[in-house]
Amino acid sequence: MSKLQFQPRLHRAVMTTLLVAMGSLGAMGAWADAAADLPVETAELTAPPMVPAPIVRKTPAKVIVNLTTEEVIREITPGTKYMFWTFGGTVPGKMIRVRQGDTVELHLKNLPTSKVPHNIDLHAVSGPGGGAPQTLIAPGKDATFTFKALNPGLYVYHCATAPVAMHIANGMYGMILVEPEAGMAPVDKEYYVMQGDFYTPGAFGAGGLQPFDMQRSIDENASYILFNGASNSLTGKNALTANVGDKVRLYFGSGGPNVASNFHVIGAIFDKVYTEGGLKYQEQVQTTTVPPGGSTIVEFVPKVPGNLTLVDHALSRAFHKGAIGIMSVSGEEHPEIYSKAAAAKAEH
Repeated sequence: MSKLQFQPRLHRAVMTTLLVAMGSLGAMGAWADAAADLPVETAELTAPPMVPAPIVRKTPAKVIVNLTTEEVIREITPGTKYMFWTFGGTVPGKMIRVRQGDTVELHLKNLPTSKVPHNIDLHAVSGPGGGAPQTLIAPGKDATFTFKALNPGLYVYHCATAPVAMHIANGMYGMILVEPEAGMAPVDKEYYVMQGDFYTPGAFGAGGLQPFDMQRSIDENASYILFNGASNSLTGKNALTANVGDKVRLYFGSGGPNVASNFHVIGAIFDKVYTEGGLKYQEQVQTTTVPPGGSTIVEFVPKVPGNLTLVDHALSRAFHKGAIGIMSVSGEEHPEIYSKAAAAKAEH
């Protein structure tokens, strides 16, 4: 091919590339202009088991999310401590609530006290890596990226820094709720619960400060399978509460990294289960399966007072590895539904 033949083609290729680039810049400029017109608000982030307040506005906003990555030592079960890696200092990380159509500007800061880099991959993001490439930061650094919440639903977020399974197993996961444009139906109680699996050299309750055990993680041989990062996070003084007749909604997720949950509440039937955290629901469900990196929304109404027990119904996990919680229900007895006296009489 001669130069005279090649140059026109090269010229066309260069022009095409420039036009595409100009088109992209034009689209970015239009998007930036549209985002600049949105009202700006800072997201309320809540530690589990609490949930941010429902969104009442009917139009999109630019929502600022300020999240930190923190490495903290605390009890995983009474008498045994663990070095957790966290979003916002809690396991699971702080819950985020936005509305479909919102433009989310996420600021991630890795505290100077951290020992390793972290980032965040949000499953609610439509884009490569879910934000992970833009937010990989060393201790003491921060990063920002923006995404549009296109799809309503309940989504997991997690650290995606290598080795990813280790970061997740140390507690680096949480959830973001993208409310549909029409909003969520009102309920009386909302709670935020996530299951996760942890790997230590010592057995459950071995005592002391237990480190992460990579080989046990690779073998998927969990020492602990927990709700909200500790065996007593939802028991005793930490038990969830509700009243007889309350409409209760649980935002439930599985952080993993390896173990799916068979979520069940002993003493209740789920009126609705929003499978995989989406918009469609199944009715009258006893147990629902949630994969690692997945979620569900369950709704039910406690009918009588007493303790309801949250479990992974692979019950060795509940009674030997910690996946158990309590919802304490107060209110009037309803013997037509459940009679303790009849049960006691029958035992005699």
